[in-house]
Amino acid sequence: MLKGISPLLSPALLKVLCEMGHGDTIVIADGNFPAETMGKGGIVIRMDGHGVPELLEAILQVFPLDQYVEKPVSLMERVPGDTADVSIWKTFAEIIDREEPRGSEAVTAKLERFAFYEEAKQAYAVIATSETSQYANVILKKGCVLL
Repeated sequence: MLKGISPLLSPALLKVLCEMGHGDTIVIADGNFPAETMGKGGIVIRMDGHGVPELLEAILQVFPLDQYVEKPVSLMERVPGDTADVSIWKTFAEIIDREEPRGSEAVTAKLERFAFYEEAKQAYAVIATSETSQYANVILKKGCVLL
């Protein structure tokens, strides 16, 4: 246990976050996301029993978002015609607004489902959660720690 670091950030997850460099991406995936398929050849971290919002909040407390790209946060856009509840996006925005000085609207983009999958295949790691909300997948692009 470490002071000032969320206990949700397991040793395996902290190691991955530290290994990542500027421009690397990480996916926080809901329970329906094909994490093992997207993470082939890469790193998949199982965080069963946890949801995306709590992990997003814990990660953003230690993880700088890329300050040199327009939208370092990507969400999976709802498929046209789908009526799935995406109210979790409001929760994501609230978390990002607390942790990111530029604010959620300035740093968040929505990617079409298959475009999201293509981006996810390039990610350094995928975090597989037990999140039950649909379209609760997030890609974060790592920035630099500015001192």
